Amino acid sequence: MASVQKRNGKYCVIYRYQDKDGKKKQKWETFDRREDALKRKKEIEYKVSTGTFIVPQCKTMSELLKEYITLYGKDNWALSTYYSNVSLIGNYIEPVIGKVELSDINTRFLETYYKTLLRTPTCATKDAPKEDQKYVSTSTIRDIHKLLRNCFEQAVKWELIEKNPCIHATVPKYKAAKRQIWTADILMHATEICDDEILKLAMNLSFAASLRIGELTGLTWDCVDISDEAIEEGRASIRVTKEYQRVSKEAIKALDGKDILLVFPSESKLCKTVRVLKTPKTESSIRRVFLPRSVAEMLIHHKEAQDEMKAILGSEFHDYGIVLASPTGAPIGESHIRKKFAKFIQDNNLPYVVFHSLRHSSVTYKLKLNGGDIKAVQGDSGHSQVSMVTDVYSHIIDEDRRKNAELFEEAFYGKKNLRPLLSDNSHKKMVTVPEGIDADILANILSNPEMMAVLSSLAKTIKKETER
Repeated sequence: MASVQKRNGKYCVIYRYQDKDGKKKQKWETFDRREDALKRKKEIEYKVSTGTFIVPQCKTMSELLKEYITLYGKDNWALSTYYSNVSLIGNYIEPVIGKVELSDINTRFLETYYKTLLRTPTCATKDAPKEDQKYVSTSTIRDIHKLLRNCFEQAVKWELIEKNPCIHATVPKYKAAKRQIWTADILMHATEICDDEILKLAMNLSFAASLRIGELTGLTWDCVDISDEAIEEGRASIRVTKEYQRVSKEAIKALDGKDILLVFPSESKLCKTVRVLKTPKTESSIRRVFLPRSVAEMLIHHKEAQDEMKAILGSEFHDYGIVLASPTGAPIGESHIRKKFAKFIQDNNLPYVVFHSLRHSSVTYKLKLNGGDIKAVQGDSGHSQVSMVTDVYSHIIDEDRRKNAELFEEAFYGKKNLRPLLSDNSHKKMVTVPEGIDADILANILSNPEMMAVLSSLAKTIKKETER
């Protein structure tokens, strides 16, 4: 059986095992937290009792990656993460540094490896003419670095190496592309002119409910509350409890169907992927989102039309309870929605954005409408951390800061509407808002005590200047 012992400020899980030659040996695995050590102890004891325990024991990078996938990946990765990580390993790590011994891998070695990748053709273009070849992007290298860092972290815990060589490694600079979103006017125009009922409903749901496309295509009627009472009382809503995805059959088999709720019939035996409904990516993704009345009514009309089609087709309608279903009841894939959206933009000469930008637009305008209540928006969007909302949508802050400067110019340096607000309590904080100024933003500024103190100080300064 395993035991836990504290050593040099770390917590070690100690157990005995037999090597390939039958010799008994002792193994120490090191953890920073006692909770993690106890968790590993229980895992070891359970796997020993079921005959599935494998002792981490490897010399080369290839051997480490194999054990990393088996001992860590299968327990901790979701289906899509498993597939993408195994692809990165198979395409860019194993072929390049798989035969290297762990003892030869250090920070300098990894930095050289990353520079080598910048000159390595991507798997999709290796056989293409040299002038058409694309090379591994800095974004992909960043993903590889993140994967290796975690892999080496496990190797440290298993005491295969002394320290993680990724910690101080310099990764080629990656510059994220700036997300483009539609303004409220363009969005309103787009939803008005869209004559494709499925696409129109998809656009409105994504925008109103801040849905990811997988959550949208995986939405089922049992998670929709659009009863007359709910709409009348303003509590029409949807519950996000699942998402649609096309995943690798190999990943499903490797993970023993983990997270899978429903597997749709395969289109072909030769197809390497299959359509599924699965549990959401994170616990925070499971949420209830309230709907505007107009969107709830769209869902009512869509349900009526779907029920009519169901009655006409009878047994030929495959009822999976999917909201955005094909005429025969089958789920509509993400690529189908994206293609429809791209064609709609092109046909109507609209500014180009990707479908996911509607979710960004949703978060943007919810933040603006509720005066920057990030927690409320996070509850709708399902982001796991508040920082993800503030980091991704920081352009909103810049926009409002520009408006704040305009407000200062109009209200103070332009000497408009200051004195009644600051010198006469009888006005009870009532102020005439100049034309073109956002009243909501002005109200938020004036309701902040610290901001009011700044404004008061500015007002006194301006008053002194005008009286000279």
